[in-house]
Amino acid sequence: LQSPQAGTKEKTLCCWFCTSGPISLSAKIERKGYTPGESIQIFAEIENCSSRVVVPKAAIYQTQAFYAKGKMKEVKQLVASLRGESLSSGETETWNGKQLKIPPVSPSILDCSIIRVEYSLMVYVDIPGAMDLFLNLPLVIGTIPLHPFGSRTSSVSSQCSMNMNWLGLTLPERPEAPPSYAEVVTEEQRQSSLAPIGACDDFERALPGPLFAYIQEFRFLPPPLYSEIDPNPDQPTDDRPSCPSR
Repeated sequence: LQSPQAGTKEKTLCCWFCTSGPISLSAKIERKGYTPGESIQIFAEIENCSSRVVVPKAAIYQTQAFYAKGKMKEVKQLVASLRGESLSSGETETWNGKQLKIPPVSPSILDCSIIRVEYSLMVYVDIPGAMDLFLNLPLVIGTIPLHPFGSRTSSVSSQCSMNMNWLGLTLPERPEAPPSYAEVVTEEQRQSSLAPIGACDDFERALPGPLFAYIQEFRFLPPPLYSEIDPNPDQPTDDRPSCPSR
């Protein structure tokens, strides 16, 4: 999946006894494996020595193949594409890492006997009045980003392993009780939170602002202090409603 993919092709246009110069195409990508959301950097060189105006293009295609009862059905669809500048006769265009972003698509399926999903990057030259000159570079779409060795950006799996390190920590035998309101919230803050809301027009004037600004004040208040001792030990227990008999 880390190996670069490259290719070169050339085409000569002929019209009866007239033969024009060739159209050459060379393309290369850094690797074969990608994930949705990543961008494919395309390095290509297109030279037009013909008498026609051509347009270099690139596209990602998805090919689905279904197998059942000895028959096969294939569906091919366009996933993403880009277009270069038009080239007149004698012009050359170079792509130094032209990016083509991969949209949200399903991953490749290469090891199933009933369905197969494959992807390919087609770099081609659109030639009016003739068959296009194209290169097919195979792709594998996965779910975990593949980064080269030494990259500053770690993969999803390594990030997940670092985030799960807290599972190895030992928890205390008896959790500590939450603090009381008096330890965290001052009396002025408590009174201001209990203050009645003003007139309706004042509240409506406050609505155009961000609503979360009024919620954050009460967001991190701790729960009230609780106790395992019954605060009403003298209350009879016979007053509790009994469960109906079945």
